[in-house]
Amino acid sequence: MKRQIPILGLIGGILIAVLKWTEYRFLVIDHSMEIYGLLTAITFSVLGIGLGLKLTRPASTPVPTIVVQEVRTLFVLDDSKRDSLGITRREMEILQLVAQGLTNREIAEKLFVSENTVKTHCARAFDKVGARRRTQAVQMGKELGLLP
Repeated sequence: MKRQIPILGLIGGILIAVLKWTEYRFLVIDHSMEIYGLLTAITFSVLGIGLGLKLTRPASTPVPTIVVQEVRTLFVLDDSKRDSLGITRREMEILQLVAQGLTNREIAEKLFVSENTVKTHCARAFDKVGARRRTQAVQMGKELGLLP
């Protein structure tokens, strides 16, 4: 980066020397602010490009890779917990589909019921597990042992 600054100064100096040498003195005098502005713009453009290349260059040290391995365990629904909360089988089925990320419309299409029926079952299941939102219902279902 430090090496580019003297090169730009040298180029700027050569440009001004060439202008004077070819007797365009009136151009330098009349338009000196524009020339200096142009040289400044070129300097900052080159510095910006150089800095951008330096910042986006891959790091010399490799980034450690983290390997996540999924461990599957056999999930067994705790029917006694479901019964103690008063969750019906249909509410449980809908809660499982909510946990899979399906929307109310997708659940309704999958179960061949209306979207309002899905909303009703969702609201009742959410109340029974003590949740206000879908994500909270899934989290509570996992904590209570209702969802894998």
